[in-house]
Amino acid sequence: MKVAFVTPELHSLVRLTGLAEVSEALPRALRQAGADVRVFLPWTRDLQDRALQDLHTVGEVRVKDGQGRTSATILTGHIGDLPVVLIDHPQLLRTKSVYSDQEGPHQDNWRRFTVFCRAVLESFPLLSFEPDVVHCLDWTTGILPVVKELEYAQKGLDHPAARAGTYFSVHSTARQGTFERDVLPKMGLPASVFQHARGVELGGKVSFLKAGAEFANLVGTFSPAMSDRLLRQASGDRLEDTFKRRAAEKELFGVLNGIDYKAWDPSNDPLLPQMYSVKDKDVDGKRKCKSSLQSSLKLDNGPRRMVAAVVGRFDADSGFDILAEVLTAILERGVQVVLLGTGRSEIIERVKTMESTFVGCCRLIEGFNANALHPLLGAADVMLLPSHFNASNSLCAIGMRYGVVPVAYANSGLEDTIVDYDGANRAPTGFLFKGYSGDSLLDGLDAARKVYKDAEEWKGLAARCMKQDFSWTATAEKYLEIYKKASQRGKKGAKKSATEG
Repeated sequence: MKVAFVTPELHSLVRLTGLAEVSEALPRALRQAGADVRVFLPWTRDLQDRALQDLHTVGEVRVKDGQGRTSATILTGHIGDLPVVLIDHPQLLRTKSVYSDQEGPHQDNWRRFTVFCRAVLESFPLLSFEPDVVHCLDWTTGILPVVKELEYAQKGLDHPAARAGTYFSVHSTARQGTFERDVLPKMGLPASVFQHARGVELGGKVSFLKAGAEFANLVGTFSPAMSDRLLRQASGDRLEDTFKRRAAEKELFGVLNGIDYKAWDPSNDPLLPQMYSVKDKDVDGKRKCKSSLQSSLKLDNGPRRMVAAVVGRFDADSGFDILAEVLTAILERGVQVVLLGTGRSEIIERVKTMESTFVGCCRLIEGFNANALHPLLGAADVMLLPSHFNASNSLCAIGMRYGVVPVAYANSGLEDTIVDYDGANRAPTGFLFKGYSGDSLLDGLDAARKVYKDAEEWKGLAARCMKQDFSWTATAEKYLEIYKKASQRGKKGAKKSATEG
């Protein structure tokens, strides 16, 4: 099975969201399962190429860009045994970050990612690579299945992209890549695709997310629970209509993400001040990690002070809106909160104000640095996961591996990862709060604090988290099964186009 894995982020090169973790771990697991995988991503300003080995230019491709054409450079390299293909365009990609800057999303993202998607498809002959399936991750790649179906499938069997199946992964329904209708001809696409049923139209605009969900051969999410939620979701733009149709046609899948246990292993983690494992019955190693973090961040020292980690993007999509409502109340309860991530300048300033108000209890680690995440997980007691749109089950599972107990919104899609501590479950692994509000989040944390007061009970809960198995092995096998179905549909579509031609 040959797989073209198309993503805007890759853990070793550019990491802004939880998508980066999946984008690297899944291809590695697929390779271990015997698949020939190459990861395609744009060379953006965020990308750190130090981890790339044998990076060299293969050539250039010319692709549609509005009424004209533009050139993109194709480079290849590898990270260990993982082949990587970079799409480089100095003006559109290299000089800008992936999604946005301090002023917000880049206004020409529609053009940037259309050129990127076209360049990926056009690079296959140059690379002598004929994928069975192209796996597209989230809205930035949503236009690729459209271009593949409308332009490459019509080329019959003469182009490697024509025969490839497409699989589109939805990681967040909040960020849809929505643009005004007038960008459609500038993208080189016909007006006929601007329709709600089986088209790119959503709320009177062009939606890249809907484009991928409509035009890909198969569609998937990061968990079965998330797939179910998409069918129930009552959004004003009626995106659930698309998912209901795909589910009715057996074209919607939910596959639980795994984690890389070699990269995330507290018993063999050089970034921890003290390694530990589930066999550490006295939790001495984790206690030392907490003491070290408290000292380095100038937090009040104390082994029984609960440390709560908040990791990700500080915005409403990630649940920061309801967390902000009750952050003061959390800190007044004596919980130490460490926030690691990114956000708009005004949000960062608000968090810094909380730092100065609650000295020794609140700290911000700005940016998304894996070197800082490891010791934070080693020290934290709980992880707050209030997101209602794009909760990362990978991040949740990684935290659990380090004995960090999750406190999460019950309808976020994490129900497949967390067993709720509600008194009815015999082997709980976390706390799920039912309502999406600050008060409900506070109730969930208070429930965790109540258990935390019983040291032995909490020790057992943390140990249960560490024992969970979220390896990528089983996940990769499920993906390979789905890829086969997508590949068959892609080949069938190409043959049909060739016959009709």
